[in-house]
Amino acid sequence: MTPQVQLDAGVVTRCRRRVHLEHDPALRDAPKSPPDPTGQQRRADAGEHRRAVAAALGRFVGSDLVEVPQDVPAADRERATAAAMAAGVPFIWGAALPRDPVGGRRGGIDLLVREATGYVPVLVVRHKVSDPGQGARTSPLSHPLPGGSRHDPLRKVRPQPRDQLRLAHAQRQLQAAGFAARGRATGGVVGMDADVVVWHDLEAPNWPNSRTALSEYDSRFADRLAVAAAAATGAEPLARPSRIVECRSCPWWPVCEEDLRRAGDVSLVVRGEDAAALRKVGVTTVDRLAELDPGTPVTPLVGMLHEDAVILARAWQRDLTVVRRVSRMDVPRADVEVDVDMESFGDLGAYMWGCLLSGADVGVAHGYRAFATWEPLPCDDEARSFAEFWGWLTDVRLRARARGLTFRAYCYNELAENRWLLGSATRFKGRPGIPTTAQVKEFIQSDAWIDLFGIVQDQFLCAHGKGLKTIAPAAGFTWRDPEAGGENSMRWYRDAVGMDGHPPNPVQRDRLLVYNEDDVRATHALRVWMTSDAMDDLPFAGDL
Repeated sequence: MTPQVQLDAGVVTRCRRRVHLEHDPALRDAPKSPPDPTGQQRRADAGEHRRAVAAALGRFVGSDLVEVPQDVPAADRERATAAAMAAGVPFIWGAALPRDPVGGRRGGIDLLVREATGYVPVLVVRHKVSDPGQGARTSPLSHPLPGGSRHDPLRKVRPQPRDQLRLAHAQRQLQAAGFAARGRATGGVVGMDADVVVWHDLEAPNWPNSRTALSEYDSRFADRLAVAAAAATGAEPLARPSRIVECRSCPWWPVCEEDLRRAGDVSLVVRGEDAAALRKVGVTTVDRLAELDPGTPVTPLVGMLHEDAVILARAWQRDLTVVRRVSRMDVPRADVEVDVDMESFGDLGAYMWGCLLSGADVGVAHGYRAFATWEPLPCDDEARSFAEFWGWLTDVRLRARARGLTFRAYCYNELAENRWLLGSATRFKGRPGIPTTAQVKEFIQSDAWIDLFGIVQDQFLCAHGKGLKTIAPAAGFTWRDPEAGGENSMRWYRDAVGMDGHPPNPVQRDRLLVYNEDDVRATHALRVWMTSDAMDDLPFAGDL
């Protein structure tokens, strides 16, 4: 049957249900989540990276590089690309490959390079595509041809399945159009360092079960094409909703969430592989999971213990946010305590460090303070705000020690804070007030730095997630801003620093300060609650 839809390369790494929703005409006007600001920023950064690579390549190859106009309709871009290939242009940038109506494919590739017998696709990405080592096949950006590649003594390939699948999609389009180079299918990737092209043999059996990138792509694409075709024609859906990690940033989550809640689907409690495994043995709903014996597993689970899954289902039935996993909570406390929350903007930097000082008097005013920069990231002023934060925190620690008092600092999920503590020390090394990485490591590895998220994970079972915005309300805390949330804070930040061509908005700066203060106060309220008598009234997992 001739496909009724044409799909781009992204579908092979996308949730099957999302592919269905994107092609169901009945859902064209369904309410969706707003765009993820972090994702928008990543795409903008990737666009700038591609422009830089195009400029560098242009300097190397000169008039041999032809760029397909991007500000014209897709059909015009496809015709321009086909004409350039027919003319044998050595390098084609921004290629829009001819559509493949028989195969159901559409899309483009950043760069096409011409070998003796046809064209080879090259992808430009803003992530690492190699690691220190040896064995990768590379060629310099100044001569980006697979025929001139060598076995690199300094690099080994970093596995990036998504890149190879995108190359496979372009390869199939080139083959359908009659412009693919003959011989073994090959594709290249230019990564974040942008100094070499890393070449992939798309027919090498280096995927699970000895599959090749092309065979893996063909299998996935055929499946997604069937899913999309069924949706477009109103046939029985081939993909049902199930909650997975990707749901967090999917614009279609409101649609799926409504369906899942209406059905009481088991994936509301256990996600991904575990939900699929339970469905195979007939446990399709939260209610059915809750009926099981906690001590008798019905199928192996990989994400959690069977006992925990059953108890979580029972907690979910009762609308309990948390239940105690332990009979008595263990949260380290100290005489002098500081709650810390960092605000970052994507991968560009950390623009604010908020702190809440409480406990015994050390000669520093109690309460909240923020160390922030309002220059658009990345910027040198970030070093100043980080140095001021570190200096204040160190001063409080030393004052506590001088008075013979214990000290602890708390955050919620140390992965984020630790990343920017170490990253800032590295980026701004040698500047006034900047600690060494050894000093930062000493702090974050000490018992003075407490990750409250880890304690929640160990000592609670959380029926609706473990995020601070979910858990802190159980402790009675409420954010002042009804729209408080990580994604919204990204939008506020863009306005606060004037990233989109508008003047900086001081109202949004104040909003971010309130948001950050509430985050640190939420952390404080949560740990105080966890060490209070209120825990005696909280349901115990053993009782469920």
